[in-house]
Amino acid sequence: MIRKLIAAGALVAAMTAPALADPIEGNWKTKSGETAAISACGNSYCVKLRTGAHAGKQIGKMAPDGNKYSGTITDPANDKTYSGSATLSGNTLKMRGCVLGVLCRSENWARM
Repeated sequence: MIRKLIAAGALVAAMTAPALADPIEGNWKTKSGETAAISACGNSYCVKLRTGAHAGKQIGKMAPDGNKYSGTITDPANDKTYSGSATLSGNTLKMRGCVLGVLCRSENWARM
C-alpha cells in the first residue's frame, strides 16, 4: 500500500512539475560556421544569428508542428524569406527552406 502511495505521489509530482525547455532551444552551428540561437518567442521559437556578418539578425520563426517545426526562414545574404521547417534528430537540426513547396534547400545544423 505504501509503495502505491509513493508511486502515485511521484506521478502527481511529475505531472505538475514545470515542463522542460523544448529541445530545439539553444545554440546551433550553421552550415556556414556561424552560431544561431533558437529561443522561445510567444508560442513559437525565433532563430537569431549570434555571429558572422549578419549577427543580431532574426532569420526565422518556427512553431511546433507534430514532431517537427514549421514557419519561415530568411536567407540573411539576400533577405528573401521562405517557408521553412526544422526536424530535430539528437544533436542535429535539419533546416529546410522552400519556394512554392517545390524548390527546396536543406542544411544540417549541429548543437553546440
